Amino acid sequence: MKNNKLLLAYYGDDFTGSTDALEFLTLAGVKTILFLRKPTQKDLDRFPKIQAIGLAGKSRSMSPSEMEEELFPAFENLKSFEPAHFHYKVCSTFDSAPHVGNIGKAIEIGSEVFNQKTVLVSPSAPHLGRFCVFGNLFARMGTIGNGEIYRIDRHPSMSKHPVTPALEGDLTIHLAKQTEKSINLVNLTTIEKGSEKVLEEVANNKSEILFFDGFNLEHLKTIGNVFNELAAKKTLFSVGSSGIEMALGLDWKDKKVIGNQKTFESAGEISPILVLSGSCSPVTSGQIENALQNGFLEIALESKAVAIENQAEIIKNTVAQIVDNFNQGKSTILHTSKGSNDQRIAETELFFKSKGFSANEIQKQCSSVYGSVLGQITKEVLKAVKIKRILFAGGDTSSYAASELDILALEMIAPIAPGAPLCMAVSDNEWVNGIEMNFKGGQVGTADYFIKVLKGEKL
Repeated sequence: MKNNKLLLAYYGDDFTGSTDALEFLTLAGVKTILFLRKPTQKDLDRFPKIQAIGLAGKSRSMSPSEMEEELFPAFENLKSFEPAHFHYKVCSTFDSAPHVGNIGKAIEIGSEVFNQKTVLVSPSAPHLGRFCVFGNLFARMGTIGNGEIYRIDRHPSMSKHPVTPALEGDLTIHLAKQTEKSINLVNLTTIEKGSEKVLEEVANNKSEILFFDGFNLEHLKTIGNVFNELAAKKTLFSVGSSGIEMALGLDWKDKKVIGNQKTFESAGEISPILVLSGSCSPVTSGQIENALQNGFLEIALESKAVAIENQAEIIKNTVAQIVDNFNQGKSTILHTSKGSNDQRIAETELFFKSKGFSANEIQKQCSSVYGSVLGQITKEVLKAVKIKRILFAGGDTSSYAASELDILALEMIAPIAPGAPLCMAVSDNEWVNGIEMNFKGGQVGTADYFIKVLKGEKL
């Protein structure tokens, strides 16, 4: 690093995705801090020897107009620190649609802010079971283990995602519905030839968006080398999964920009813990059932919590129940649904429909309102009892829930599952500062995930 220049800054389009990038940078040996609000230089100065920064956002649940209001100042803020790379970090399943979480809109904004004609997009994350082959995205069921691999539009969960169902496997076609910018692809046949050939293709490219295939770690290393070459003179804006962090890390290590990978001891058991789940995923549903069979208690947040006139009473009663559970030493799961067939989902949709919201608007309202209620409940619980570890499940809702807690930043303290590390909260509020937090997306983890978080053990 020249003049202590930041290696990378990134904006995560939701909280779980933001901690995903935090983990892979940290494990690569890059000192990284994830901020939950736009940082100042004074904020960075609180963390000696910082090499990379992230900003946890929630643009994945925003409309294009809301994204403009959110991303222009956020991008300008991170650009001011003059990082070598700026990464708009999206989910490894490329969750997005024209009306919500529009990745094309983010590309348009980034292209303008960074004055970059061609934006580079690398979706693959083979370490998470995400593969991009001739433009088509394939994803394993779950991010760990030996789950079946499906083309994304045939994935049992992602093809039925309640907010952004995957309807097209070819990401170039998927993204073309979100922007008028021209799109091209550097496919596997070129990636296989190495970085020199890839750089030639990039130099000859005339398109405004350039995708990169990727199937294995060798492909990521090639992509990392290419991106670092292109970032030699000015900040390079790119879009993609945490595979970009891994790609850059592989090349940085090869060039001895960074040292050996960082290792962590087990975080150890802390009991009881609080689990806040806004996920509809069948993976999360199975994890809830497994935890209940192993001594956890559950609280089903009623669907009528979405109505503002009901919230004060529901929040008060739920807080009292959680506090009582904790005083008895019982870990507690507060959930908004257990799988996609939970009747609360239909009840919630019917409520918002009666208020005149369209089908597209309803899903965003679900994430925002449920997330806010979960966050308010958590804030009141923290004021009443000492909680040392919290697990947030569900990318969309967790973004809103965590926003209620006045957290300045997160720092990784131990791995749990790929893409979902255990972090420590940094806050000026004593009832939040030092709490250990884990953010997991709906597809993350094995059936015993909640047990592993309680025990602080890596999967």
